Amino acid sequence: MTAPSAPRPSAFGFLFRYARRRPLGHAVVFGAVLLAVLCSISTQYGLKHLIDIVAMGPEAAARSVWPAFALLCAIIAADNLLWRVGGWAAARSFTAVTGDIRQDLFAHLAGHTPGYFADRLPGALAARVSATAQAAFTVENTLAWNVVPPSAAVIGAILFTSAIHPPLALALAAVALAIGLLMHRLARRGAALHRRHANSAAAIDGELVDVVGNIGVMRAFGATLRERARIAGAVGEEIGAHQRSLLYMEKLRTIHAVLTVLMAGAVLAAALLLWQRGQASVGDVALLATLSLTILHGTRDIAVALVELTQQLARLEEATGALLVPHALEDRPGAVPLLPGAGEVRLELVHFAYPDRPTVLDGLDLTVPPGQRVGLVGFSGAGKSTVLALLQRFYDPDSGRVLIDGQDLRDVTLESLHTALAVVPQDTALFHRTVRENIRYGRPDATDEEVLRAAEMAHCRAFIEALPEGFDTVVGNRGVKLSGGQRQRLAIARALLKDTPILLLDEATSALDSESERAIQAALDSLMRGRTVIAIAHRLSTLQNFDRIIVMNHGRIVEDGPPSELARRHGPYRELLRQQHSGNLPELPEAA
Repeated sequence: MTAPSAPRPSAFGFLFRYARRRPLGHAVVFGAVLLAVLCSISTQYGLKHLIDIVAMGPEAAARSVWPAFALLCAIIAADNLLWRVGGWAAARSFTAVTGDIRQDLFAHLAGHTPGYFADRLPGALAARVSATAQAAFTVENTLAWNVVPPSAAVIGAILFTSAIHPPLALALAAVALAIGLLMHRLARRGAALHRRHANSAAAIDGELVDVVGNIGVMRAFGATLRERARIAGAVGEEIGAHQRSLLYMEKLRTIHAVLTVLMAGAVLAAALLLWQRGQASVGDVALLATLSLTILHGTRDIAVALVELTQQLARLEEATGALLVPHALEDRPGAVPLLPGAGEVRLELVHFAYPDRPTVLDGLDLTVPPGQRVGLVGFSGAGKSTVLALLQRFYDPDSGRVLIDGQDLRDVTLESLHTALAVVPQDTALFHRTVRENIRYGRPDATDEEVLRAAEMAHCRAFIEALPEGFDTVVGNRGVKLSGGQRQRLAIARALLKDTPILLLDEATSALDSESERAIQAALDSLMRGRTVIAIAHRLSTLQNFDRIIVMNHGRIVEDGPPSELARRHGPYRELLRQQHSGNLPELPEAA
């Protein structure tokens, strides 16, 4: 039923996968940053060189001072120019990575079966897609502008120090490494706090979308104050988690600040001692003083950047962990497109059960010849909807086979299978787009004339043209601007336009009034001629013109035959008819 769990990449591994798609852009960014830092450190050496020349006096330094000045200006200019080169490259590469991540995460989500979305809040999933892309952008920016520069500056400062006093440089390297390891270890200990904050933030997004999407239900039940209290409680939990995350990082900053101040002070004191002993020039003292400040500011900036980096990595790990769940169903290796055929449907001894639930289909054996119209009826839980789900390959049977035109659905690609089916679901879902776009969804290349013809066949042209902007009217979120019957007729028009050999109807007329139902039934009768149709219907009157009725009970077929014949036979179908007519079923001659 479920795919084996695959190891998920770490946050850095996930990000590196996308950075590799644009190697040149990322190389330019980080290369320019490293060269800019080198120039920045070299500026201090250039200043030291200029000070030493100036200290020689006007006469002795007359020929050397201006070349030294020009060198210093050139290094400063290169420093500033390289930052801008990196910025231009990052504006293209880093934003492109966020687009790639959003597209890939949507593609991965689109590959999940409906069962995946039944267990999750849509708002939380959408929020995590955006949070993942934003966290990736923030991580790349933090690395490029806040982690790599101060890290390279500290290393460069230590290397320049070695030119003046190697033992001092060695001691600095050891202390800096020790501080770095300590901060890394302490930062890892706080990762759970950051993940908890990311979880609570995503949960709030999901709760908000869920409530906003059901705002009418909230108002109808007078639950506004109750929902406000619920959201306030969730916000309070998120604020608490956020505060704990930030306070922990502030503790790390404080520890780091104390250590780096002591280290910078020690470097400056060492420089003065060397000068007193005659082992360092005035320029050397100035260089060591600026290098000590570079180390102080650099390590402080690293600590600040690690706060942001750790939090964003935690958010990235939380979001990818929630989104990159293996698909329950995927195309098999070597899967081929479904070959066009007449539309025969066959289920061979199919057994199926949802996870942790009793058996739904128990050895179901059913063949629907091409062009036959079959109605599935039975009490709730009989397995009717599961048959349609298996035909769309939302699930695979536990045993047995599901075939279309003799082709096992497990051996064909999902895309080709869904292209061969037209579905009118019970719960009609429309996009927040125009009427025309919603009808055309099944066939994006359809002409306006074909859209109009489908609307006429579904008997919805009249109400569409009465809308404020006709076919260009936006229907609202899930079609909220339309009545239930209007939404159902648009869904039927959408299926009509798709024009497939197999049509699946799940209570396709359930939301229609009697007048609309008669109009749609007439359209469906002409539409279904020559197509294989499998329909679920609780309103048995909609199936009277079907070729065959399948009565299901506990995952098995208990009756099978033309509706007129089953109506005359004492059995489950006749009993269902009697119940729908409140016991006043007209007398019919019994079948022989």
